[in-house]
Amino acid sequence: MLVARALHLAYPNGPRALDGVSLDLGAGIYGLLGPNGAGKSTLLRVLATLQRPDTGSVRWQRGDEAFDVLAEPARLRARLGYLPQDFGLYPTLSVGATLEHFCALEGARTRAERRAWCDALLARTNLLDRRRAAVGTLSGGMRQRLGLAIALAGAPTLLLLDEPTAGLDPGERRRIYDLLVGLAGETAILLSTHHLDDVRAICPRFGILHRGRLVHDGPPPAGAALTDCYFAHVPPGDSA
Repeated sequence: MLVARALHLAYPNGPRALDGVSLDLGAGIYGLLGPNGAGKSTLLRVLATLQRPDTGSVRWQRGDEAFDVLAEPARLRARLGYLPQDFGLYPTLSVGATLEHFCALEGARTRAERRAWCDALLARTNLLDRRRAAVGTLSGGMRQRLGLAIALAGAPTLLLLDEPTAGLDPGERRRIYDLLVGLAGETAILLSTHHLDDVRAICPRFGILHRGRLVHDGPPPAGAALTDCYFAHVPPGDSA
């Protein structure tokens, strides 16, 4: 479990990006909703050890293992898969070559091992038939699935996903839902999203981040009540 407590972060001459955020992430899918500028991407970068908070703590606890993430970021990175909103890949490189490179970075040492890891990840993300395709020829949904395959290299136990369904059609979103649900039994997944449907479909818990504060944390209400819950905390037209 990842345990974050009282995270504060302010940018110079700007608003407070995180204002006392506390969050527990265990196995399963946790949805994170909020308007643009609410602090969602900042929170994911902090949890991914890419950005340090001004104050607060982050700890990893699983079984007999526990450590301070901010003091030992490399230990968390060994357990982490992270998909940012924007990720740069060489457009002329093939899907297979791209993924094999990341498998090598995650510990696949031999050519045979890299190939085996790559095949398993492409099968899991339904991209085996695109192995030889250039990355630049992929649709938006295929590119997101490749990003997920990269994030899954190394079998992470913590997965941080920053709006992986943005701009995708319903079919591609369903493919990502199915993939995440299949991982949720043993993996702690934080899914940042703008889509209330993402939360309805696959998130047994969700939070609403607004103006850097976690203003709601709990199970989603049924049906249209989720919309009411969201707008009770984030009035229409409001922004951070």
